[in-house]
Amino acid sequence: MRLLVVGKLSGQLSTAVKMAMSAGAKVSHVETIEAATHALRAGQGADLLMVDYDLDIAGLISANEAERIRAPVVACGIAADPKRAADAIRAGAKEFIPLPPEAELIAAVLSAVSDDNRPMVVRDPAMQQVIQLADQVAPSDASILITGESGVGKEVIARYVHQKSRRAGKTFISVNCAAIPENLLESELVGHEKGAFTGAQNRSSGRWIGKFEEANGGTLLLDEISEMDARLQAKLLRAIQEREIDRVGGSKPVKVDIRILATSNRDLAQAVKEGTFREDLLYRLNVVNLRLPALRERPGDVIAMAEFFVKKYAAANGMGEK
Repeated sequence: MRLLVVGKLSGQLSTAVKMAMSAGAKVSHVETIEAATHALRAGQGADLLMVDYDLDIAGLISANEAERIRAPVVACGIAADPKRAADAIRAGAKEFIPLPPEAELIAAVLSAVSDDNRPMVVRDPAMQQVIQLADQVAPSDASILITGESGVGKEVIARYVHQKSRRAGKTFISVNCAAIPENLLESELVGHEKGAFTGAQNRSSGRWIGKFEEANGGTLLLDEISEMDARLQAKLLRAIQEREIDRVGGSKPVKVDIRILATSNRDLAQAVKEGTFREDLLYRLNVVNLRLPALRERPGDVIAMAEFFVKKYAAANGMGEK
């Protein structure tokens, strides 16, 4: 979820941003509606705009539409003035969030938009069987290994499992193990204490919270787990077994309550034979395997997906479907 906040970032709006980040949103910020449209025109993606209702929301939506940019807008404002909130909705905002914010409301709005942007488009029996198994295992806390070729929708099914789980109201955190340099991945996952290594950044508490702690109470997705080096695999195994982590430079373990989902486009059983992946970690991750068939293996979904994308991009570009 990519959230663009528009308005002066202070006070209660800043609090709302922190709550959104805790709910898993990737947040960027501009102060004016002109800057918002410019950022979107320049290629900065956004799944949702959260805009101060003191700004010209109608003008923002109009300017975006002129550029064929369609991103939903939610308005926010202090004191929840009914008239101004109603004006914001009439101007085109989908929802209104009163400030000071409630964490549950922020999470609900982000979840609703996330569901809209990542729908499950399923018609073929082969994929329907995958969804049926996902529905069966989602309520448990069992680790799930999601496998399949690149582009088959492994993260989509991971988010689907989270939304169907008992942790749906909590944070969903995704980490791409292949995209983060090996020397930074450990700190990204488990965090670090102040001064743990040269260049270590810290928050006011003197430590940097890693993704395991950010996902506490919710779900952590380790995308492309096969790219994780052997040393970190050992730490991950301990985290799954003991439900605790050790921050880089830390002196005591930190308890975490998370559900682990992992994805891979490689054959991990073969990686075990080659000595690049731990067999005991594979055993712990692969409690349930969701194998997503490639599109060529589920021809019944081709027309369904074509129809979905025609509607989506026709709406996004202000054009008819024919």
